[in-house]
Amino acid sequence: MITVGSRVPDATLQEFFDTEGNGCALGPNAFKVADLVRGRKIVVFGLPGAFTPTCSAKHVPGFVQHAAALREAGVDEVWCVSVNDAFVMGAWGREQHAAGTVRMMADGSAEWTRALGLDQDLTGRGMGVRSKRYAMVIDDGVVARLDLEAPGEFRVSSAEAVLAALRG
Repeated sequence: MITVGSRVPDATLQEFFDTEGNGCALGPNAFKVADLVRGRKIVVFGLPGAFTPTCSAKHVPGFVQHAAALREAGVDEVWCVSVNDAFVMGAWGREQHAAGTVRMMADGSAEWTRALGLDQDLTGRGMGVRSKRYAMVIDDGVVARLDLEAPGEFRVSSAEAVLAALRG
């Protein structure tokens, strides 16, 4: 599993765009993690799945609500990463009003999630391989903070917890 001080592995994540612009086409666009994190501070929160109860009611809304405060604390971007496809993440982002605050990044085949060692097998619950619930601060490609939730918990990976840690 990835640890504080480790360089994040590279992988390709997908993001859905509703409009063309800034070099991005309508629909899913592929991005290399290494390119996106270079020279930037990124807060990434991972969660088991789009449209799931805790993720939709608490996790994403908290980061949408606190996005401006996170930027004031020195964060360049906030990403939500889930093992879902870009179409699902795009639809969920629209429902969550995440545009302009949280990038909804799809890791459809769990490539990055597995490389981080933050995957979990939820096949028994009909969900297949998914991400564990976590929040991570990446500074210029290196993990500066990692808060992993215990199964069934939602405390240390909330936007409020990340913001408190960033403010010291």
